[in-house]
Amino acid sequence: MEPSSTSEEIGKPQDSASPSDLVDLVKIRALLQAEDDTKIFTGLALVKSLLDNSQQLRDDQDAIQSLWGSISAKFLRRLIRTGSASPNSNGKDMLNLAVSVMHTFSVLLPADTINESNSPEIMDSLLRLLYTLSSVPQGAKAIIEVEDLSPLTEAAPSSPLVLDIILYAFLNTMGTPEGKQTLVSRINDTIQSLVSSFKGTDSVTLLEFLGKLLRQVDSSIFPPNPQWLGTVIGYIQNLVRSRPNPEARSAYTNATASLLQVYPDDAPKLLFTDDKDADKPLGYLLVHLLLIDIRSSAPTLLAKLNSPEYPKISRRLASAFDTTSMFIGFLVRSLDDESMGSLVMSPDSLLKLRQTISETMSVSIEYLRDRWDASVAGAMGLHPEARSASTVTSMGTRQTLAWDSMKDAAEQDPFILSAIRALALWLREDENDSLRKEATGLTDMFMDLYTSKTSGDLDFRSPILVALEPLVTIKRGREILLQNGGWKVLTQDLTSTIQEPLVREDDLTRGIDVIRVLLLVVELERGGDSEEWMDLITTVAAWDLPDASHSPSVQEFEISLLQLCCVILTNASSGRRKRYKHSISSIAGLASQLERSTKPTDPLREQLDDVLGMLSEVR
Repeated sequence: MEPSSTSEEIGKPQDSASPSDLVDLVKIRALLQAEDDTKIFTGLALVKSLLDNSQQLRDDQDAIQSLWGSISAKFLRRLIRTGSASPNSNGKDMLNLAVSVMHTFSVLLPADTINESNSPEIMDSLLRLLYTLSSVPQGAKAIIEVEDLSPLTEAAPSSPLVLDIILYAFLNTMGTPEGKQTLVSRINDTIQSLVSSFKGTDSVTLLEFLGKLLRQVDSSIFPPNPQWLGTVIGYIQNLVRSRPNPEARSAYTNATASLLQVYPDDAPKLLFTDDKDADKPLGYLLVHLLLIDIRSSAPTLLAKLNSPEYPKISRRLASAFDTTSMFIGFLVRSLDDESMGSLVMSPDSLLKLRQTISETMSVSIEYLRDRWDASVAGAMGLHPEARSASTVTSMGTRQTLAWDSMKDAAEQDPFILSAIRALALWLREDENDSLRKEATGLTDMFMDLYTSKTSGDLDFRSPILVALEPLVTIKRGREILLQNGGWKVLTQDLTSTIQEPLVREDDLTRGIDVIRVLLLVVELERGGDSEEWMDLITTVAAWDLPDASHSPSVQEFEISLLQLCCVILTNASSGRRKRYKHSISSIAGLASQLERSTKPTDPLREQLDDVLGMLSEVR
């Protein structure tokens, strides 16, 4: 469909309205009702030109309604769709004409006529128009700045496209210079209006919308403890009770994870705290259903890696793992927080969930092993001819299997990160030796993922350190870590941290976690490769210690690192310590420097005094 060049001439403004305009309406209506696209386009252009330049015609309500009745909603919809998809000038002309015609009639037609003529086709055209506008920053900002969006929000339960319009309007407004400030003043009212509009419905599309919005928009834009939070969680609980279908399960799973991410203090209390007298406690039921979903989906997930539905499935399961992580964290905090008064769930519910979580994590370990083998190592015993392609990984170029992902390697899959994060927390918090022994089989994967991060990729380092801490308490766990170059990988991360002139807070926190893992290895594995361990002594001895007087986190990192060096030196033979006496002397100088910059009342002073005492013994 191409616009006629005649439309350019028709669109030129006239000096004054002509009485012949009313006569021309017959010809215009004939053009509008023609079967030829060019004639219809010309008719629309004539309508726009005449209405813009003839006040006499604008005042004639009969003529306005007659013209409106002659316009094909189907053709307007095609203009919008084709114009939005076409990057050339013709496409822009189509879109501009459709927008201007619809805007003109929305101004000139009386309200009752608009309501009467608001057929599903017209409504669909209007929504597609708004959808197109929401896809560009200027249009998105214009939609958000409309003072009353209730006509749009009230249509959301019956028109899912409304939620896409609002979602893209919010996201694209974020890209404008003043977008964040605009959203701060509008986002709460808009969500509240939407939540009210969905009262009495199953709210599936609303929860899917919130799952996307909350995760993609800067969390600082959302107000603290909003009025709609409790209502939305009520919608989630209603779905949990109702044996939901797959679409509903996906919606409440994603919405739950997003709410917990944006409201980590308020949402867990509403979602996880049970009414202990209820027959089916909702907090228990929610977590239980998410764990069932993970266990039932994991065995068939590999076969779906290259299917169109995999992104949606993996996002749902990642949300289920994220919610599980939040639940574990909330449970641990509640046990340590006396102000909460009692258990968040009955002992019976907690005991059942503990067993279910452990079973789910065991299934997850099996899936992660298979997924990693498919992505990097290939299957054991499989003939190379059965492998279909090669891929470049952190371990070099390797053959992959036909059921490996053609798009994303495992280290680029957010689902893998969410699964490892949940597994790591449970390994740390639940003293399950059987599960920990099973998880030691993932150590080689952990080491590859630890070194896999490049710009823009996922960062697995922190959750892997959380997992390693309980794993290295097991002898087999320490052996596998050292066999897979774990000491080198972790100490290289430490070295890069101490060599940075300005260290970020996240790197300091991770560095302390690295030291905690290495301390366990050194203390429990006394017969290890101490020569490799002594390389760290040489590195630390050459360290130019920064000023820690105004940074408690830097100070904690420095003292922890010196403590690790002391334990390594204590376990080393006297002959080896003699060969490193200059390095030991330098490390003692670093400890003395720290002593001068700390006060006797500092929380870390006792730990520093222990370091000084150990150094005096090994010198």
